[in-house]
Amino acid sequence: MMISARRKIGIFGNFGGGNLGNEGTLEAMVAFLRRVAPDAELVCICADPKVVAQQHHIAAAPFRWPRKRRASFVTRIRARLGDFTLTMSAVRGFDLLVVPGTGILDDFGEPPQGLPLTIFWVCLLARMRGMKICMVSIGAGPIRHMLSRWLMKRAAAMAHYRSYRDRVSKDFMQSLGLHVTQDEIYPDLAFNLPEPSGRLSEAATEPMIGVGVMAYGGWGVGRGEAREIYETYIQKMTSFVLWLLDRGYRVRIFIGEDCDNRAVTDLTRSIAAAKKSFPPGRVHAEPASSLYDLMQQMLETDVVVATRFHNVVCALKVGRPTVSLGYSKKNDALLAEMGLQQFCQHVETFDLDLLVRQVSQLLAERSRYVDLIRQGNLSLRERLRRQDKILETRFVAASAPRS
Repeated sequence: MMISARRKIGIFGNFGGGNLGNEGTLEAMVAFLRRVAPDAELVCICADPKVVAQQHHIAAAPFRWPRKRRASFVTRIRARLGDFTLTMSAVRGFDLLVVPGTGILDDFGEPPQGLPLTIFWVCLLARMRGMKICMVSIGAGPIRHMLSRWLMKRAAAMAHYRSYRDRVSKDFMQSLGLHVTQDEIYPDLAFNLPEPSGRLSEAATEPMIGVGVMAYGGWGVGRGEAREIYETYIQKMTSFVLWLLDRGYRVRIFIGEDCDNRAVTDLTRSIAAAKKSFPPGRVHAEPASSLYDLMQQMLETDVVVATRFHNVVCALKVGRPTVSLGYSKKNDALLAEMGLQQFCQHVETFDLDLLVRQVSQLLAERSRYVDLIRQGNLSLRERLRRQDKILETRFVAASAPRS
């Protein structure tokens, strides 16, 4: 069913900040809306409208003013008041407001006055102005700060439609007291993205192992502890890559956000310092600007080890058996859905010997795990098609253009 009437649809999220997973989620939602409402005007309310407009070719508006690193208390208060003014101007005239995916309902790296307050304010303005709000395949939790919990719970309660990308997210929101009886679980929207074509074959004579790294320094910890967590992570990843190289494997290193380039630099330097000589071309680390780029790189691998959630998503989309070294339960939930629940560890506590055994098992039984992933992908795409139909008929088609 195609929608012919002119309408205006708002898309809200933390987009334009260099997180490839967030940008891929926005790309998937924009593609869906253009397919079912080709004449609609799409406007994204986001962190960096210049980046979003350039990458996704849609109108965009900011939800906050640029910040200075060292600003006085008065300057910060003025900036926050300016944010409210920006948001009031941006959230205007929409027939529908969509919040697509991402971990929008967690406070990783965000104080209460940051994104938690922003999403509450955006949803409140939308409800006051009579807009329908759809939160689609969102991630939720953990939310560590009490005020952030209140703000995000209230924001979610204002939505007319909510779906979560996993059971973990739904259960978390229920634990906050949100009524989730009518809420559904549908896969992450990135599974709707097109993937590059590639042949799934047996592992090569010299297999390539993909290693997705992250500039991870803990969640809600002080600077000293964050530095220690990060340095330990890099040391352990260095030991793992050296183990791979000593056994003749090739290695391809991935990122998931612009800031992860720091981890790539530190890891490659640490490898070079520990191993003065190894054959050239054994370690590859090229930049990526989209999830599509990541998937193209992953096509060259046989097994992937990754920390960021959307690194895991990309690896599974192209059929690569995957080990997760995640920092929250979302990675574990996704691998469990694919039948790979025994290949999860936590990024802060992972055991190197266990990681070696996990990778070795995936290589030894690669064909079996590839089949599991293939069947899982078919199921995920079918479920997303069902959600697309619900959104199209109940909200996109039903929303009349505002006068």
